[in-house]
Amino acid sequence: MRISSLYVGISLILIVVLSFRVVLRRWKVRVGLGDGGDMELRQRIRAHGNAVEYLPMGLLALLMLEIGGAGPMVLHGCGGTFIFARVVHAIGLSRKSGVSVGREIGMPLTWLAFLAMAWLLLSRYLHGPGA
Repeated sequence: MRISSLYVGISLILIVVLSFRVVLRRWKVRVGLGDGGDMELRQRIRAHGNAVEYLPMGLLALLMLEIGGAGPMVLHGCGGTFIFARVVHAIGLSRKSGVSVGREIGMPLTWLAFLAMAWLLLSRYLHGPGA
């Protein structure tokens, strides 16, 4: 579980950074709950929320692959792509509420990592441990 631990650790740092950005904005605009109509706070809340929505399933899939015996290249390929996608997406969503390069790169790469990990997990299930 050494490799998945790396990506879980990076994800935790990302969540703390995104959460801290929400808290800083809340203090600045004096909003304790919700977004108070502040667009920047809304963006920060969504960047944090989106990361929290996507990270658990991706990290769980990565952990399951590692427990199942996937090799380091596969794990780093999937994990690296997934984390890169989530970081780029968070940056894009934090900077612009509409379409952004970060979001246009981050979401397709997230889906690609999800589909690759899903395929590997389902293949292992359908074809047994040697798959």
